[in-house]
Amino acid sequence: MANTQFSTKDRILGAAEELFAQHGFSGTSLRQVTTRADVNIAAVNYHFGSKDNLVTEVFRRRMDDMSAQRLERLRQAQEASPGELEPILAAFVEPALALAQDRNGGGAFIRVIARAYAEKNDGLRKFLSERYGHVLRDFARAMAACVPGLSKEQLYWRLDFLAGALTYAMADFGLIKRPTGVSDATHRTKAAQELIRFAAAGFKS
Repeated sequence: MANTQFSTKDRILGAAEELFAQHGFSGTSLRQVTTRADVNIAAVNYHFGSKDNLVTEVFRRRMDDMSAQRLERLRQAQEASPGELEPILAAFVEPALALAQDRNGGGAFIRVIARAYAEKNDGLRKFLSERYGHVLRDFARAMAACVPGLSKEQLYWRLDFLAGALTYAMADFGLIKRPTGVSDATHRTKAAQELIRFAAAGFKS
């Protein structure tokens, strides 16, 4: 029974993620989700209770793990390279780019993130701030120790710009496309290296 429940819940989340990426949150109905997942509305109500809860679970499924990876990488960077900015930036950037390359729906989730930026959804923004805001604050404190000449306002402006550039890189909207014969992993590594170098210069200037 547990396996069946997990399979049903996972199908609903996968269907919702794809539809939110295509049509946005307000443009997707629960009926569309149930049709795509091949379940009835009772299954959605049982597992999630409401559409708002379904939206937040789509984010939790991906971002809980990514946030944990970021924080663990941050801890390792501070222990191994105290006072160095680049390892901290790598801890922030690399797990996110790895998520973007996840073949099991990673691309769709990146479009869902873009929807979250574009659509005015106060409930979702509140959820993201409350659940993941501490991650940004931990990184901000770590970065502040590396660039003590920046004011708190300057630091947060630059961290905001970094998050925007990272989202752009994750969505692969840029001019630099993966060359023929280059693996996704190699291309992702190159993108991370260039973004980290760019961000480090911005924080240190």
